[in-house]
Amino acid sequence: MNRCVLLISTLLLILSGCAALRLHEPLRVSVAGIEPLEGRGMEARFAVHLRIQNHDGTPLDYDGIGLDLDLRGMSFASGVSDQQGTIPRFGETVITVPVTVPGTAMIRHAYGFATGDRTKADYRLRGHLGGQGFAIGRYFDSKGEITLPTMPPEQVH
Repeated sequence: MNRCVLLISTLLLILSGCAALRLHEPLRVSVAGIEPLEGRGMEARFAVHLRIQNHDGTPLDYDGIGLDLDLRGMSFASGVSDQQGTIPRFGETVITVPVTVPGTAMIRHAYGFATGDRTKADYRLRGHLGGQGFAIGRYFDSKGEITLPTMPPEQVH
């Protein structure tokens, strides 16, 4: 009899644990804008504005963010920020993350822009939105396309 009670209690505990680990809707993260920051030496710095949409029915508390940004299939920049906040249920927010672009990435991408399409660039964002307390946080992996500024026709040679 005691074994039966123990078995049933264990099963109920496991099932309640699974219910607590319910699946969340994936975050939708896109580049809302990029602004230059002051760089040093052989690196450039940018402020990347990320639009993060929470398509889930519960608010998402975050504590820190880290990201890697690829352009045209090549590594471009990475950055972290210790910002904290909440993304409301079925809501969105814009988070600004400073990123660093190494000199080697600038040279590699300058050559790519000189020999390819200069009006658009495909990007991929991978990162982690940190959780508060014992929460694990949420990972994201998003793709998109940004339109690059064009030079006026009289300046193109």
